[in-house]
Amino acid sequence: MPTTLRLAPPRDYVLYRDVCSYGYFVLEPNWWDPISRVLRRVLTLEPGPAPCVIWQGSRDPNAPAIGRPAARGQPLNVRFTTTLDPPTKCEAVAQLERMLNFVDDAKALKAYHALDPRWRKSGRGRLFRSPTLFEDVIKTVTSCNVAWPSTVRMNQRLCQVVGEGGAFPSPQQLASTPLALLRARCSVGYRDARIVELAKLFVSGHVDEQWLMNPTTPDDQVRDFLIDLPGIGPYAAANIMQLLGRYAHLPLDSESVRHGRNVLGFKGNERAIMRRVQRHFAPFKDHAFRSYWFELWDFYEKKKGPSWTWDRDKTASAFTASQFKKDQLADLPPAARAKKKKTRRAPAAVPRRAARSASPATSSASSPTQSRPRRKAAAARTTR
Repeated sequence: MPTTLRLAPPRDYVLYRDVCSYGYFVLEPNWWDPISRVLRRVLTLEPGPAPCVIWQGSRDPNAPAIGRPAARGQPLNVRFTTTLDPPTKCEAVAQLERMLNFVDDAKALKAYHALDPRWRKSGRGRLFRSPTLFEDVIKTVTSCNVAWPSTVRMNQRLCQVVGEGGAFPSPQQLASTPLALLRARCSVGYRDARIVELAKLFVSGHVDEQWLMNPTTPDDQVRDFLIDLPGIGPYAAANIMQLLGRYAHLPLDSESVRHGRNVLGFKGNERAIMRRVQRHFAPFKDHAFRSYWFELWDFYEKKKGPSWTWDRDKTASAFTASQFKKDQLADLPPAARAKKKKTRRAPAAVPRRAARSASPATSSASSPTQSRPRRKAAAARTTR
């Protein structure tokens, strides 16, 4: 018998707006339907994989939702294809509330909008994430130093090859996965050993999510802990921190440089622009990442339309820096476009193994300026 759960979201919650607020909503096993505005995915629960569909309000989840008013604050319905016993229901609710970010209640969003009123009318401020910290960490690793389409492919293959029933792999599954299989069939490249090491640290209990999320734990301690994990550099640590609800730090990368140059009008080399971007958003204090991210997101939506209308296989999976360059060229007047094409020089030869540019859909490719020496093995740390 199918199981249906009803969740009470924050009173300002809008499913399509708050789910389609961060690039992970288009990474498997998430599947957003822009027509019916429902989210489908498979949760990894204790008894096994559990496919579900999530929609808001009392409407038919299979009917088109375009043109319907937002069901602001109305209950969310979650229908599972299998029967869940009471303990499994509790596990599912905890994962769903984390993924949908119920932690950021209406009061928290009101405080943010008082600091940055640009997003008050749209209600933007809540960021989509994964049902577990482990999935967020692995998705961050798969989105560093790579173009966005490759991030999409890696996560697709991890779910298909390692995960059970289309679910995202559990720490236990990845901890026992051969490196050769990850590299050959999941296209993770050099990340293979780091992914397995991270999975083993989660299995051993070395990564204490409660300690990381505890508001009494200082940001500096959280950052130091994360940056000592295998494969986690300054950029990845800052990105994981915002997925933990710690928004004071910016994960700056080459996409930040693009934003600084093209949107904010900053001049200079990459390092200089990154410093200026950091200073630019410093007045937003504990909400700095939110303001930074929604500026980026607004840029993408002006190019591709509202994010909840994106088709994953056509629009959301195709975000690349080169595509945005084409869009920017197309936006120029004909005369300016012809002049730019005429004066464009042929690009210098680039080694085939050179790192790709940043991913605009998640702003998550580490900048060459942020590389760091390998820290001591995280497993040597005392478990917190």
